Amino acid sequence: MSELNWTPPEVAEFYDGSSPMADKYYFGYQHLGYWYDDSDDATLEDATKRLTGKIVDTLGLRRGEHLLDAGCGLGAPAIHIAGEYGARVTGITISPVEASRAEARAQESGVSDLVTFEVADYHALPHAENHFDAVVAIESLFNAFDLDKALLEFHRVLRPGGRVAFSEMIKTTSASQAKRPFPQAREPMTAEDWTKAFETAGFVVEEQVRCGRRVYVNSGKRYLNRHDEVSGLLAGEFGEEITADIRKGMQTAFHLGPEDVDYFILCARKA
Repeated sequence: MSELNWTPPEVAEFYDGSSPMADKYYFGYQHLGYWYDDSDDATLEDATKRLTGKIVDTLGLRRGEHLLDAGCGLGAPAIHIAGEYGARVTGITISPVEASRAEARAQESGVSDLVTFEVADYHALPHAENHFDAVVAIESLFNAFDLDKALLEFHRVLRPGGRVAFSEMIKTTSASQAKRPFPQAREPMTAEDWTKAFETAGFVVEEQVRCGRRVYVNSGKRYLNRHDEVSGLLAGEFGEEITADIRKGMQTAFHLGPEDVDYFILCARKA
């Protein structure tokens, strides 16, 4: 499988530098949103929460269960999950800046009794075998430098019968053109390749969902609109050059159509 063009310390450094912008101007969410159609007027924040819920719903998460959020970012999804489902959540991120801000966000949200955050690498999780009831990885595995190892770690820390759900942009066919989320990230895979990867790691795949237009197409429009709304503030705080580069990157990332890319949610169980 394709490898990263950057190292874990470089991934951490990238998110240390970029997360303050996402924290302040994109509501602490670092994944796409879910809109039912072009006329859906849900805000960017509400749509990202909606996608979080759609992914977690595949797990059948129950009150009191212990969830690992692998690649938790700034903690907004983990906090939403704890409040909505009554689950205990441990979030891990390779970025110390993200972990610190996520901890502060949990305190501010009044859920620090349910949610904790750690600086950790999902290739070598600091948890015992059979530790979690469920794992979620929302748009975080494109940073896996060894995908097989990461999935084996998910399998190891899950109890028997535990579930894992992940979501990513995928190529619709092996011949499709698909931009990487970042130039250094993993090459997008097909749904078939993802299914094979989870099965090879010992999981039984139970559910697959594709929702490209409701996620990819509408997220592109809404993120560009949001960027334009706050571009003056971004330029004042982070500089005009990086503000312009971000918009250009968004345009590049979202210019593809359904013939090339889809949005994929997969849920699997540890036998």
